[in-house]
Amino acid sequence: MTIASGTVREAAIAAPPPRSAAPPARPRKRRQLTRNRWGYAYVAPFFLVFAAFSLYPFMYTAWVSLHETSLSNINGGTWVGLENYRDLLQSEFFWNATRNTFTIGILATVPQLCMALGLAHLLNYKLRGRTFFRTVMLMPYATSIAAATLVFSQLFGRDYGLINTMLEAVGLQAIDWEAGTVSSQVAIAVIVTWRWTGYNALIYLAAMQSIPGELYEAAEIDGASKWKQFLHVTIPSLRPTILFTIVVSTIGAVQLFGEPLLFAGNGTTSGGSSGQYQTLGLLMYQQGWSNFHIGQAATTAWAMFMIILVIVGVNAVIGRLRARADR
Repeated sequence: MTIASGTVREAAIAAPPPRSAAPPARPRKRRQLTRNRWGYAYVAPFFLVFAAFSLYPFMYTAWVSLHETSLSNINGGTWVGLENYRDLLQSEFFWNATRNTFTIGILATVPQLCMALGLAHLLNYKLRGRTFFRTVMLMPYATSIAAATLVFSQLFGRDYGLINTMLEAVGLQAIDWEAGTVSSQVAIAVIVTWRWTGYNALIYLAAMQSIPGELYEAAEIDGASKWKQFLHVTIPSLRPTILFTIVVSTIGAVQLFGEPLLFAGNGTTSGGSSGQYQTLGLLMYQQGWSNFHIGQAATTAWAMFMIILVIVGVNAVIGRLRARADR
């Protein structure tokens, strides 16, 4: 009896404990859905607004670009497929506007970002009235495009403009800024540069303030001057921010519309007497709302979108290659 009871007790000890039944998967999934439903409810308004005001117009513009339609009868257009795109690529007005857009973009973006970087570097030092200077730099960005362009169009006036008055005061000949191709594009680039330099400078300044001070201390111990610290510490640390501002400025340059529209003072979309400063934005507006060819305007809008995609993709590839090279 004792041996039997001991054997039973040893077998009970050696036997593995009974496994508890695994909880069903469905109630757990239901609890997760119940827990996350408020999150879905909070983000749902954004996706609804995005679908209604961004996604739907985006897709509808692509659909309209495949039709020959007018402003008065958008839904009654004729299906033409890719004919609008073929006509656009064969149009000299499109290529003229593309050249002007790239030229004005380069004339505005390169000096703008260089000056913004220099201003941010100066404001990064401990100066008196730094808050005042930061506010002053942001004021051009807060100024409306119409007000800034009208003021600069008066400054670049042919007969009584301040710029020509100053040129004549030093013995130079007055310039008809609006009539010339290079002069008109330079004038528009000056307006864009004036409006956006301070904005980009504040972005650079915020990025500079996040750079660890130990890097500058180590460079100073190694005998690096302020200029070498700027080249070998500040610039490499700001590469992601510089790439971001280049991309944003490029997108803004491709979409340039207000400044060339108001520069002539009469609101024409031809971009001068011979289209010398007509941009892609002006061409799209002229096609759709002056000539009432909505299909061509939608095609130009998609061409602008593709140009932006290519430029952003090239910048992204260059950024990745530089990052790999630094490693």
